Amino acid sequence: MPIIELKTIINSDIETCFNLARDINLHQKSLEHSKERAIAGRTSGLIELGESVTWEAIHFGVKQRLTSIITEFDFPNYFVDEQASGPFESFKHEHIFGKVSDNQTEMTDLFEFESPRGFLGKFANWLFLKRYMTDLLETRNGALKKFAES
Repeated sequence: MPIIELKTIINSDIETCFNLARDINLHQKSLEHSKERAIAGRTSGLIELGESVTWEAIHFGVKQRLTSIITEFDFPNYFVDEQASGPFESFKHEHIFGKVSDNQTEMTDLFEFESPRGFLGKFANWLFLKRYMTDLLETRNGALKKFAES
């Protein structure tokens, strides 16, 4: 099961970073290149514990839908979203926030996923999917950092 760990230092307070990471509108804006949009559940604003969102996006030239739910929530330190339905066998995305100073936050993403289709899925992970997901998270984090620091 691939695990992606990313750390991003953001020159902004922890509460702002936490809220931007769960902001549906910013998520859509940061992934415009994949035409990602919220189509069901919480479709705008800040997602909360127990809420779900269904995303529709184009990846690898195919329109896909994924529903995730917020399963853990500790403001402003930590929240988790997990796939309820979608193209993965499973995924768990942990968002961890640490205060570096009054106006600097370390945001850590731990993204663990399992591809469907057994051996073929594992081969796809190795061949391209882990890199693709890493690039997607880095794009999103870059947009979040830019917005938080502006």
